[in-house]
Amino acid sequence: MRTKRGTGPQTRPASVSGVLGSLPAGLRAELVHELNGIATNFRENRWEPAELDGGKLCEVVYTIVRGYADGSFPARAQKPQNMVDACRALEQETQLPRSLRIQVPRMLMALYEIRNNRGVGHVGGEVNPNHMDAIAVLYIAKWLVADLIRVFHNVDPAEASAAVDSLVERELQIVWAVDGKKRVLAERLPLGKKTLLLLYSESGAVDEVDLCSWVEATKLSAYRRDVLRKAHRDKLVEYDEVKRTVRLSPKGARYVEENLPLVS
Repeated sequence: MRTKRGTGPQTRPASVSGVLGSLPAGLRAELVHELNGIATNFRENRWEPAELDGGKLCEVVYTIVRGYADGSFPARAQKPQNMVDACRALEQETQLPRSLRIQVPRMLMALYEIRNNRGVGHVGGEVNPNHMDAIAVLYIAKWLVADLIRVFHNVDPAEASAAVDSLVERELQIVWAVDGKKRVLAERLPLGKKTLLLLYSESGAVDEVDLCSWVEATKLSAYRRDVLRKAHRDKLVEYDEVKRTVRLSPKGARYVEENLPLVS
């Protein structure tokens, strides 16, 4: 069974159905599931599974682009017999916007190459190549999903990137939710790093009072001065001193993913 392509973009990204509502529910669910699989494996330092999940995401994204070119979508992702040849064939679909015809297929080929030919055989060196590859997989995957949102929802790149972040589940083993509160289970981390982890576990802005309580800071005034304002100056968070809310920035998210423990 095939589902007809949607007739036009919606107006404001808010949910999976909101930003990708023209896609069949099965494809939407697969896309978000694979993106979250990559993000979860990355957070938990499982580098090679993150790379393998990148291949599955390629198949979903390819199916969506192929369906858009054909004018209708299959209900579920379909694996092409040869991913590289299939992506090259998309470059001949002149009715597609350039990003779906050229840029997305070439990114898919790069991601598929990492998945197939970079998962084993790493020897030596000071940098863990599996970690390095997993970073590439994570950010290529986010870019691909953001570009689909940008095309199908007709939003600018910044809005598309924010929508992707809202789709990524950030349930961390190191952050414990209990009785309406959150706690960071690595008690020796400084308040600033605990704050970033807590913000990373949230998809939106958090009230400063809640953050102060969650990190168990003794004085809100000192917490504002020493933690929130400093993180704001470093562009790790956006601290709104009028609304008294704090939101993690893309730079802050990268810092958490690459520098902080995400499991207890």
